[in-house]
Amino acid sequence: MTLSSAVPVRNPGPAAAVLVVTAEERLLDDVLRLSAAAGVTPEVAADSGAALRAWPTAGVVLVGADQAAALADRRPARRDQVHVVAAGAAPDALFRRAVALGAASVLELPAADPWLVELLSDAADGATARAATIGVVGGCGGAGATTFACALAATAAADGATLLLDADPLGGGVERVVGLEEQPGIRWDALLGAGGRLGSRSLREALPRRGDLAVVAWPARERCSLDVGTAREVLLAAQRGHRLVVLDLPRRLDEVTSWLMSACDSLVLVSRADLPAAAAAARMVGRIRDLAGEPFLVVRGRGAVPAEDLAGLLDLPLLAVLAEHRKLAEWLDLGLGPVHHGRGPCAAAARTALHRLLPGPVPSR
Repeated sequence: MTLSSAVPVRNPGPAAAVLVVTAEERLLDDVLRLSAAAGVTPEVAADSGAALRAWPTAGVVLVGADQAAALADRRPARRDQVHVVAAGAAPDALFRRAVALGAASVLELPAADPWLVELLSDAADGATARAATIGVVGGCGGAGATTFACALAATAAADGATLLLDADPLGGGVERVVGLEEQPGIRWDALLGAGGRLGSRSLREALPRRGDLAVVAWPARERCSLDVGTAREVLLAAQRGHRLVVLDLPRRLDEVTSWLMSACDSLVLVSRADLPAAAAAARMVGRIRDLAGEPFLVVRGRGAVPAEDLAGLLDLPLLAVLAEHRKLAEWLDLGLGPVHHGRGPCAAAARTALHRLLPGPVPSR
């Protein structure tokens, strides 16, 4: 396809999914081919003047190597999702121009073809925003952190696409708690070592799900270890493709857990209301603060230490109190999850927590 058959932008729309800025025919042909593979039709600007009109509102901006210098000279406002694209190897000067533009990357085609297709697929799917991310960790053993993480995710799923990510290979398994262990889909073992950029649509369509709730879970029998690179790609794809991501984090703060904690917008520590639990939670709080800042506290049940007193001892904001749930074991055995029909103490505590942690309305059921 030549420039004469493409349609340059004169008055670009208010929200183009992808804006391509180039006057180089070969590069434009390559980008349009990859865009077609991703299912998106980009707007095309042949010069920096046309590009500036669409610059603020486009979901993704691809700046050709031929236009990078001219566009950098015009000093457009800094924004996310800007990438410089070159046909073949990029010269050193192009990387300096990319820095001047605030670009996130320099893509060398055809080597970067698969990465760019995933990026464009995300843009076609409207997945350029980042989901809110909540991490949940137990302050002590048996605190109920996994159950509360599942309650948060199941409650939030009533209002939009939610991903529940199981980062604890030795835990009971989030998919069992939410009743998705029999659903088809990939688990962590299929994601390990995949390499490259993971598309949000590809991830979302591959996972076990029910309605708007999906899970990243561990295989039932095969043992596998999570690495930081895989954890990062999966979390970033999850954040692009969902409204909310909830992480069930292990108490073992290794390199992977530490990175995941640092990537969360909010952290929630769940503790029982007794003195041994308070002592264990105090040690965990110190480590969390060093890694990711101040967590919120959820107190499960009643015990020797009232919830308000425990929050004072730990010097943490009290997010919610999770009352004992007599029917919880029965609901989980039946595969109904911890918030069946939006009822029960888990649902009530989850709604309270989401009201404080998330912008916008919280599901009422």
